[in-house]
Amino acid sequence: MTTQPEVGLLLLTGGRGQRLGGPKHDREHPLGGTWGGHLVRVFESVFSGGPVEILGAPLPDRPELPQVEDPREGPAVALRAWASLGRGAGALRWWVVACDLPRWSEGELRAWWAQARAADPGAEAWVVAEVDGRMQPLGGFLPAALVPALFHVQTPRLVDLWGALPGRVVPTGGDPWIDVDEPEALARFLQRGLIQEQP
Repeated sequence: MTTQPEVGLLLLTGGRGQRLGGPKHDREHPLGGTWGGHLVRVFESVFSGGPVEILGAPLPDRPELPQVEDPREGPAVALRAWASLGRGAGALRWWVVACDLPRWSEGELRAWWAQARAADPGAEAWVVAEVDGRMQPLGGFLPAALVPALFHVQTPRLVDLWGALPGRVVPTGGDPWIDVDEPEALARFLQRGLIQEQP
């Protein structure tokens, strides 16, 4: 009998990247590869053997990964489209993260996973972060048991989609939650050079 992986990665790559002049998933990362490829490497270093699915455009450095088309109407609509295909059974929970959060490191993901698992040990709620008083649904952990319900929530707003399901909010913070979606943020990110692994 095979054991279901505890966590899978659902990586959203369907954003248009209008404020940066083009897609973000295939931009070069300071540590090598693309932004999307970096997030996959971080995930695989923490959750070895966990499934990875791409919701949106495929990654040039990981073309073999399963990919689902994104309607390009925002992350809430994308998640509903993914759920409508009967996805989600490959893991107990899914780390749902967008490619414009390229600052994650292995240590930071391990620390966030420990917080999220403590908040919801039974995988019964969509665990999201609260950073500087704001909800951050992307980067949260979505139980597979809740995936079928996503399709029935008619909303274009990700926060409303989260609010329609059982959820937990975990106050946290730090670099991983700073998205890179404007030219000034991109310049700051690139000026950092190599990202130092967190202990």
